Amino acid sequence: MPEEAKPATIDPPRGTYPARVDEKGRLKLPVNFERFLTGQKLFVTTWDERIAKIYPLPVWQENERLLFEDTENPEAAEDLSFIANKYGADAEVDGQGRILMPTDLRRELGIENQPVFIGFFNGVVNVYSKPVYEELEGRAKEKRTEKIGAFRRKGLK
Repeated sequence: MPEEAKPATIDPPRGTYPARVDEKGRLKLPVNFERFLTGQKLFVTTWDERIAKIYPLPVWQENERLLFEDTENPEAAEDLSFIANKYGADAEVDGQGRILMPTDLRRELGIENQPVFIGFFNGVVNVYSKPVYEELEGRAKEKRTEKIGAFRRKGLK
């Protein structure tokens, strides 16, 4: 019997792109993000009520396991889980390359019917409002020479 063909692995997206959450709360994904996320079950939430996180379900399930199994600080784990679930919802990419952002999440983050920025880091798609993006850009530029030097010593090319 012939072996079933396995789907090709799609590399995670690189770069940060402008995007928009429309008046119905749908985030239109840039093409490389759409390709990466299409066909996956997703969980959309926030930890800090500042940055939306779009998790492929297996990555989200790792977080759930980590929180559930934590015995060092179970109250903190429960609190984080509470916030993630308060603002979170399951999602999928629709046929037009959009993801419906949960109502409470988009209102809390001020991204309803607004331009946003979207980037990928550590297995997760991050969605930034313009003010948060500008704040993080400013922080990233601070002491840049020292940051570059520290990582060059670790092998950054």
